[in-house]
Amino acid sequence: MSVIRRILVTGGAGFLGSHLCERLVDAGHDVICLDNFFTSQKFNVAHLIGRPNFELIRHDVTVPIFLEVDQIYNLACPAAPGHYQYNPIKTVKTSVMGAVNVLGMAKRCRARVLQASTSEVYGDPAVHPQPETYRGNVNPIGPRACYDEGKRAAETLFMDYHRMNRVDIRIVRIFNTYGPRMHPFDGRVVSNFIRQSLIGGDLALFGDGSQTRSFCYCDDLIDGLVRMMEQDTDFIGPVNLGNPREFSVRELAETVLELTGSKSRLVQEPLPADDPTRRRPDIALAERHLSWTPRVPLREGLAKTIAWFRSIELNHYRPPTPNY
Repeated sequence: MSVIRRILVTGGAGFLGSHLCERLVDAGHDVICLDNFFTSQKFNVAHLIGRPNFELIRHDVTVPIFLEVDQIYNLACPAAPGHYQYNPIKTVKTSVMGAVNVLGMAKRCRARVLQASTSEVYGDPAVHPQPETYRGNVNPIGPRACYDEGKRAAETLFMDYHRMNRVDIRIVRIFNTYGPRMHPFDGRVVSNFIRQSLIGGDLALFGDGSQTRSFCYCDDLIDGLVRMMEQDTDFIGPVNLGNPREFSVRELAETVLELTGSKSRLVQEPLPADDPTRRRPDIALAERHLSWTPRVPLREGLAKTIAWFRSIELNHYRPPTPNY
């Protein structure tokens, strides 16, 4: 029988956090989901409430909290540009102060703590695909810096707590991920295209749509997170988690239109500042150390995501911020 652990998931009611909580609860662990619901939704974890090994706490990770846990997954932070740019100071505080607080808890409890970092630490990359050794090309004073630099600072804190205090850390860099429970108004390209297709609105391409992304289905990503947390070697990361298949944004839009049967049009809009032109992970480290590689093809994952979007009432949702 596997060991039952007390596990804290910060940002646990978010898109990825809710899938992670579900995975850990189903595995029999005692799970504490901590979230302030700034951009997440309580109904993402509503089906877990009442399970004897699940607890939901409304709390802001920038404020210290004292819990007794064995593992911490630190997923707390707005992750969509419209969300993290809405309150950039809050975004930086969440990344930096949140990291300090979970690392302090991990030090006190002697818990293992995993930082959900991001491919945005690479900025608009001059190296392609991006290996973990690449140090990035980030504008530290641009509109995306609150997220990019906040996550970079969090990685610094994790490494320094590890070196100075021997805290047991893991760092993963998450590339574009999609799937059911994405907020329809989160401003990400997948949710935007699906929502716009289903309501018959225009699909907005920023620039000419030639910029590329690599899209990883949520189930694959959660598997990578758990594998990274559970492996007991000296490998602490950072490690890229994402799908190495590269698609242009225009290809994504055309695939969504085909799968939804929508007659929506593609329209071009100005490219946002500091928007990366190419994004694709080098996952050699994940393959070697975690025996991990994504398995769900884009069309299959999009079909599942579209089915979920069709099952919800869009008028039950609202944009969490004015920027979407």
